[in-house]
Amino acid sequence: MNHAMPPPLVIGPHRIETPLLLAPMAGVTDRCFRILCRRQGAGLCFSEMTHSDPRLRATPKSRARRDHEGESAPIAAQIVGAEPEMLARAAQYNVAHGAQIIDINMGCPAKKVCRREAGSALMRDERLVARILSAVARAVTVPVTLKMRTGPAPGQRNAVRIARIAEDCGVRMVSVHGRTRADAYRGAAEFDTIAAVKQAVGIPVIANGDIDSIDKARQVLAHTGADGLMIGRAAQGRPWIFRELAAGLRGAPVPAAPDTRQVGRWLLAHVEAIHALYGAEAGVRIARKHIRWYCAVHAEGAALWERVCQVQQAPTQRALLAEGFGLDGWAEAA
Repeated sequence: MNHAMPPPLVIGPHRIETPLLLAPMAGVTDRCFRILCRRQGAGLCFSEMTHSDPRLRATPKSRARRDHEGESAPIAAQIVGAEPEMLARAAQYNVAHGAQIIDINMGCPAKKVCRREAGSALMRDERLVARILSAVARAVTVPVTLKMRTGPAPGQRNAVRIARIAEDCGVRMVSVHGRTRADAYRGAAEFDTIAAVKQAVGIPVIANGDIDSIDKARQVLAHTGADGLMIGRAAQGRPWIFRELAAGLRGAPVPAAPDTRQVGRWLLAHVEAIHALYGAEAGVRIARKHIRWYCAVHAEGAALWERVCQVQQAPTQRALLAEGFGLDGWAEAA
């Protein structure tokens, strides 16, 4: 059985040489993290979901989520909502602001999203799914993709039907997380449904869920026949997973795990980018989750996190990280 890297992924006019994708994650996959993951070998990175409601476009959070400055093409923006025409207009708005691929969120299991009948809650209403996908695909000239789960609940796995609807509506790729909405992130992802989706449609199918090692990546590709893999939580604090997976799947030597100083250099550059994007006050707060994830892979991480988590000032946050990762003189060198 072939465990090699799948061939380049074609999404409309875009050719993705490395079909290893960063999953859209709210509060995580901002411009800073996307740029970092692309540099670490991700073939395509999706933005955090932006709500389709035009009343929310002017908020600082929405503006930051639309910021693509310095990103490599193609720019992939994810939108979320439950109204077909509103989503169509949101797609047009995002294209006008630089998006070259529009992804529709039907995968988020968060209660605050599903309460609005958006995200993975949409999978319960296949007629509405068809209306949404058709409206968005007609509204823009760029490729439209879909991110979904296997269904609303373990006894209601309808991803195959929704994938067929998506293909009929002009969607150019589907990504499937191997859990239902009811599962949230509990239990192990299952890949039988993703394999069935791959058999059912002619558009690219991307497998997502629990892919955190080369062995797992090979198993999922062999089991599903997917056209690529989407990595989410496994990239948190470990963005170099993309270069590791890419090497392993291509049969090349897997890069050695980065040493403490290299991790520190990537982390500090990441934190500085966060401070620059959000401003010092908000940036310190937003950087904390990433720092905690990086500390989880650092030998002295627990003690370092205890020191850093209470810091309120951006220069102090950076100085403590430089000290903790053995990067004396970082400020002068940066």
